[in-house]
Amino acid sequence: MSWSERLQRAWYRADGKDGLSWALLDTSWIYGGLVRLRRAMYANGFLSSERMPVPVIVVGNVIAGGAGKTPVVIELARLLTRAGYRVGIISRGYGRTSSKLLQVQPDTPVSQSGDEPALIRSAQNAPVFVASDRCAAAQALIAAYPETQVILSDDGLQHLALQRDIEICVFDERGVGNGRLLPAGPLREAWPRPCDFLLHRGNMPEGFSVERKLANYALQADGSQIDLAQLQGKSLIALAGIAQPESFFNMLREAGVSLSDTLALPDHYDFNSIPRTFDAGQWLICTEKDAVKLWRTPLAQRCRIVAVPLQLQLPLPFCAALLEKLSSLLAHN
Repeated sequence: MSWSERLQRAWYRADGKDGLSWALLDTSWIYGGLVRLRRAMYANGFLSSERMPVPVIVVGNVIAGGAGKTPVVIELARLLTRAGYRVGIISRGYGRTSSKLLQVQPDTPVSQSGDEPALIRSAQNAPVFVASDRCAAAQALIAAYPETQVILSDDGLQHLALQRDIEICVFDERGVGNGRLLPAGPLREAWPRPCDFLLHRGNMPEGFSVERKLANYALQADGSQIDLAQLQGKSLIALAGIAQPESFFNMLREAGVSLSDTLALPDHYDFNSIPRTFDAGQWLICTEKDAVKLWRTPLAQRCRIVAVPLQLQLPLPFCAALLEKLSSLLAHN
């Protein structure tokens, strides 16, 4: 078992009594003190923050690793667009090789944009800008698209240099784990913390419960669809370079997809050095997030790669409350 796997097991052990977590408690207290100090420095003006001329909605999480925020950003962009708002999206572009500020275009190399911004751009016809400094990304977006009415930030709850008008915190079925701060637990900051909306896929007593499921079709590189039922009888290998690969594999099996093998890879894996070989003509099945990279690798010339979209259903009461809050913000600007 790798160090990362051992730490994950410690974080999400139900009784919270893992020895490794206990051993790291002192370090987590130091970390927590630094987090509180940093927040206080922003609150008291010792560190500066910037406000944008349009409302900013930050979608993020307080646990380390993925919690499903990017699918939420995509659905929120669709919701706001349907409501008549002109939306722009910003992101850090985690895992990219380039550090420069750029607008993500359909032909932007994923290595320069990051996989999540590339997925957002392919799923939603809205401008997407990436930069390690989200304030710079937001300013560049507004300069290029002055008609923008609202900015969505993919991640950034802890990026306090960017002032926000609405915070949405996302949890998956793991919840807060053992409830401890890094590195003794998965929390980047203490929970509970104030936020405007809480979305979760577990059994948390507060917030809004979000439903997600796999589509009943898979996408091919040319954009065409193939029903999952048509994949029956094929030798399918599932790949996943996401935070929880086993979750995707289990969802495939629950959807009736038979897998001959699985390959779990680190989150944001670049697929340039896959630790195994595949036969020519082999069928590979993956997430859309992985496909934006896989379809651009030499492997796509040898194998049949299909991606199964993840469909997210935002609760109607949440949608209504968010739109009402946004409308009130714009009315007072």
